Amino acid sequence: MTSPDHRPHPDSATHTGLERAITAARVAAETRGTDLVVLDLRELTPVFDFFVIATGTSRRQIHAMADEIELVLKQQYGDLKRGGEGYEEGRWIVLDYGDTVVHLLDAEAREFWDLEGLWVDARRVALPNSIPQPAAVSNEATGEVQPQPPASSL
Repeated sequence: MTSPDHRPHPDSATHTGLERAITAARVAAETRGTDLVVLDLRELTPVFDFFVIATGTSRRQIHAMADEIELVLKQQYGDLKRGGEGYEEGRWIVLDYGDTVVHLLDAEAREFWDLEGLWVDARRVALPNSIPQPAAVSNEATGEVQPQPPASSL
C-alpha cells in the first residue's frame, strides 16, 4: 500500500488522476447527472487529489451513474475501485479510486453535506465543453428544480 508520503511521481499520478476525474464527470453527465463539479484537492490534502461530485434525481439513476462510471474506468484505464459506500441506500454513493473519489448524491444529501462548502478552498477544475451539462428548470408551482435533459444531436 502506498502511504501519502510515498506517492508515485506527481506528474504521472496527477495526470492519470485528472483524466480519471474528467472521465468520471463525463460519464456522470452522460447518465443524466447534474451539477457536476471536479475539485482539485492536491494543495489541501495528501490523501487524495480530486473529488468528482454529481447530483442524481433518484436511487435508480444514482446507481446507473455509479455502475457506468465503474465500467468505463475499468475499460479505459483498467481501474478497479478500491472501495465504495452507499450503494445499498443509494442517496450518496462514494467510489474510491485512490487519488480520485467520486461522490454521487441526491439533491437533499448534496445540500446537507455541502462538500463544495467543506472544501471551499479547493480549485474547481474547468470541465471540457464536450461534457453535456443539462440546465436545471424550475417548476414555479412547486418550487422544485428538475434537470433538463441534454439536447439531442440528431
